[in-house]
Amino acid sequence: MPANTQAPAAGLFVGLISGTSADGIDAALVRFDSAQHCELVLGRTYPWQDALRARLVALGQGGDAQSLEELGTLDVQIADAFAEAALALLDEAGAGAADVNAIGSHGQTVRHRPEGAFYDGRHPFTWQLGDGHRIAERCGIATVADFRRRDVAAGGHGAPLVPAFHAAQLHAADEDRAVLNLGGIANYTLLPTSGAVRGFDTGPANCLMDAWHLLHRGGAYDADGEFAAQGESDPELLARLLDEPWFALPPPKSTGREHFHLDWVRSRLSGDERVEDVQATLLELSAITIADALRAQQPGTRRVLACGGGVRNAQLLGAIAAQLPDVVLESTAAYGLDPDFVEAMAFAWLARQTLAGLPGNLPSVTGARGPRVLGVVYPA
Repeated sequence: MPANTQAPAAGLFVGLISGTSADGIDAALVRFDSAQHCELVLGRTYPWQDALRARLVALGQGGDAQSLEELGTLDVQIADAFAEAALALLDEAGAGAADVNAIGSHGQTVRHRPEGAFYDGRHPFTWQLGDGHRIAERCGIATVADFRRRDVAAGGHGAPLVPAFHAAQLHAADEDRAVLNLGGIANYTLLPTSGAVRGFDTGPANCLMDAWHLLHRGGAYDADGEFAAQGESDPELLARLLDEPWFALPPPKSTGREHFHLDWVRSRLSGDERVEDVQATLLELSAITIADALRAQQPGTRRVLACGGGVRNAQLLGAIAAQLPDVVLESTAAYGLDPDFVEAMAFAWLARQTLAGLPGNLPSVTGARGPRVLGVVYPA
């Protein structure tokens, strides 16, 4: 162990994340033993206030902030929502601030441009709002936040960051595995029996379906794929969607709502599609790009462990399974990790790494120049 590190702390940590879909704040109270093993003590999802969520989704899809004052206010509003989620979680668990080593807060991504604002590669950045000072002050717990920007500064994408946690918890010595996170964006962690862990985004999982459902059915997401099941995939529309150049890029790669959003879909419509057929086509797009990416990057995979909100969409899981007939597709729940809270648990793990002075990124995943200790520590 390097001289400037210490053994990771045992005990309780809180992980907080709101992902690409901004459909709620996932909060996980996690207990670590002296090794890498962890246990989810309690996981809960807390809703955003409706108007705030609508604004975050608009910004995440490439909308511009109205002013610096708005950005500053959002930074505080997001921090308050995260702090309230942490406090509610601890109250339900019967735990207090003194019981928790640290909070790991992902924040809310409002822009992710690892290739530069104008795709020029000269000024890469990623930006997550949610002031760590305010979370630490309100909760009375040391808070680690702003995890992604150090990796970007080191030449990486700053995403995905969860593969290091996946590798610590789910690697197997006897089979090539992949962990598939089905959030707004889909991403893989590839866990070969030997060799480097890799990970990358594959494109949309739920974000386009969520946006289309909200536009035409009014709900934030397509529960169990019911809307998609009413339609049929449109081969011509699917071909136009698959023609997106981003899908052909090699890893490392990452993306978000600022790329895959409603206007991206609208620009590829002929205008006479039935709305339910568009939804079915968007689901098929997710399944095909997820399967194609696995075949291209780890064709020997025999087991895919799925997590994230998309695990609850039986239509999506069925479509992915149909595209990967020789692969066992199952939930991370079979391996002791609640699929709804894997990402929140990962940010508790990342906070633990940071406090111990240990790297949280995997250069083989993000493309960074080397391992880096991630995040900024805001003392209690």
